[in-house]
Amino acid sequence: MNMLEVADHEQLPVTHARDGNPAAWDTLFRRYQLPLYVYVFELIRDEQPALDIVQETFIAAARHIRTLREDHKFGSWLFGIAHQKCLQHWRKREEILFDEIPETPEEFEDSPHDLLIRREQEAEFMKLLAQLPPAHRSVLLLHFVEDFSLAEIAQITECQTGTVKSRLHYAKKSLRKLLEEKK
Repeated sequence: MNMLEVADHEQLPVTHARDGNPAAWDTLFRRYQLPLYVYVFELIRDEQPALDIVQETFIAAARHIRTLREDHKFGSWLFGIAHQKCLQHWRKREEILFDEIPETPEEFEDSPHDLLIRREQEAEFMKLLAQLPPAHRSVLLLHFVEDFSLAEIAQITECQTGTVKSRLHYAKKSLRKLLEEKK
């Protein structure tokens, strides 16, 4: 599901959530829990801490929603909170684990052979992605998986748009180099 297709501010009850409406928070949680989890998991590569960070992100969002000035930016604001929580997590740990590749949902009706090949390709891509520095991994995931614009990524990661462009450029260049080395 494309983040931008659903994140239309007309559909999101941010104003009601700000007023403390539990149903509004439930709607926001249901909308963002999975994309947020995928993003966090791909950054820290550990299931339980990823779940904890998503929970902490929503708690922080509930506490600080009054600081959000533009309701239509709720998604990027929420991802920004999660990004900061990931940075805090990395500071607490001495090393980042990249052991497990998540299973992909079997929503396609391909042959078992095609599914096996796709899983192998996805696993290989995730291994390559895991070799990139967290800042490069982050911009790739936010841009290509979550479909955030460069400006939104800059807001989420709290850096300049030029820095995001640079990181994206070098991340793609590094991925190409890793792919060439595999051949």
